[in-house]
Amino acid sequence: MLLIFTLPPWKTVPVSRTPKKFFMSPDKACFDFIKSREGLRLNAYQDSAGIWTIGYGTIRYANNTAVKKGDTITQAQADQLIEEDIFERSIKVAAALGTIVLNQNQFNALVSFAYNAGLGALLNSTLLKQVKANPADPNIRNSFMLWNKVHQKGRLVPVKGLTLRRAAEADMYFS
Repeated sequence: MLLIFTLPPWKTVPVSRTPKKFFMSPDKACFDFIKSREGLRLNAYQDSAGIWTIGYGTIRYANNTAVKKGDTITQAQADQLIEEDIFERSIKVAAALGTIVLNQNQFNALVSFAYNAGLGALLNSTLLKQVKANPADPNIRNSFMLWNKVHQKGRLVPVKGLTLRRAAEADMYFS
């Protein structure tokens, strides 16, 4: 059975539902958290890993075109891009969790992680395996903290901003 699950007014997505499953969606706190950690830049810039980025950390536009040097957007476009990006990731995070029940802060923390580190990083991580095995496992905090590095000149280098973000995500997860 296919139902339409209505999210906040700007987004409606089809979601399969059964009585034993439900779909969590990111709340305002999730959006605010991600926006505050990403910061807003209306002109394209290279992030700490050298990836062209714009808005609130967007690396690809809705049409799948990569952000490139010289690109500019408006505040409204940045808001639309982050809303689409967060909802896209949240649907996939919810699907990856399956029937695992989390509280809103735990879900928000995983969506933030997927937004920043990438959905592939989350889906293949020890972090997700631990969450699925036991959402209350205190070692989940350590698994967040493993993701504080970027590739620079062929080496993994810790980045202070990522260390702070992973700590904040872990704090959110356990709050």
